[in-house]
Amino acid sequence: MTNQLKLSDALTKDELRDLRRKSDIKALASLLFTWGLIAGAFAVAIVWPNPLTILTGILILGGRQLGLGVINHDCAHHAFFKSPKVDEFVGHYLVGAPMNISLPAYRAYHLKHHKYAGTPNDPDIGFVKNYPVSKDSLRRKFVRDFTGQTGFRDTKRKIKNFRLSRNWPWLTFHVLLLGTLTLAGAPWAYLMWWAAELFVYPAIVRLRQIGEHGTAQDRSQLEPRLNTGTTVAPLWQRVLIAPNDVNYHLEHHMFASIPPYNLGRLHRILSQRGYYDGFECISKDYFDVIRRAVRPDEPKMVPAE
Repeated sequence: MTNQLKLSDALTKDELRDLRRKSDIKALASLLFTWGLIAGAFAVAIVWPNPLTILTGILILGGRQLGLGVINHDCAHHAFFKSPKVDEFVGHYLVGAPMNISLPAYRAYHLKHHKYAGTPNDPDIGFVKNYPVSKDSLRRKFVRDFTGQTGFRDTKRKIKNFRLSRNWPWLTFHVLLLGTLTLAGAPWAYLMWWAAELFVYPAIVRLRQIGEHGTAQDRSQLEPRLNTGTTVAPLWQRVLIAPNDVNYHLEHHMFASIPPYNLGRLHRILSQRGYYDGFECISKDYFDVIRRAVRPDEPKMVPAE
């Protein structure tokens, strides 16, 4: 029987008030960690250039490109720094610009997703409406991602829609990145950014989308425990493919005003009090997400030992 425990019974008003409290220190730490990993990926590849450091750097960059987008998302909710003005600046220029994301445009689009999550009016429903899919279908999707087909398609769309008056922050970022790497004596490293965005980032985004709504029990319902999922990812997955607490998506849908760095605590509180009992809304890691993305009557995509 589905658990009927109400959220108000599982969480006190004082706990919710504490969870909503923003921390500039934690926000800055998340921002610096993301940019620190980006700088480190370039630095290691430049100082010790070999296939291993370059490929590892590209993998890290792909995950941190999503990390920039996640912080942009949190700033769009004004759920990162204490000051909304700081969120606006950071979200638009420091994390949105590298990924060509306009904060105001993203906010208008994304709030519709929260309002209509899983319904036909959800602007993101197209990404997940057919899940679970067959094993072959899922494989084809990831092959398109890792071979660059998805990345090149999205990049061509960015270039086609480019307007200097609107997209100058994106262009400025790339000029600064290329200039910095050239001054460091390694202009070739600039290609690492594009390799990550074209061949790694799309697959990580797809995996994130599946974990958030593709494994949901019933996307036609507005109950978050039915239309949204959380993935309890281990540390290495959070570093590489689930940055900045993006894996706690169910908790975010319940309380979009709670800062991302407090979502893990919210998840633990609700788990301990049985709020998720009776619902299939929690994946134990991203391998579990992949298994659940395959139709029950299809052979499972079990990772090789």
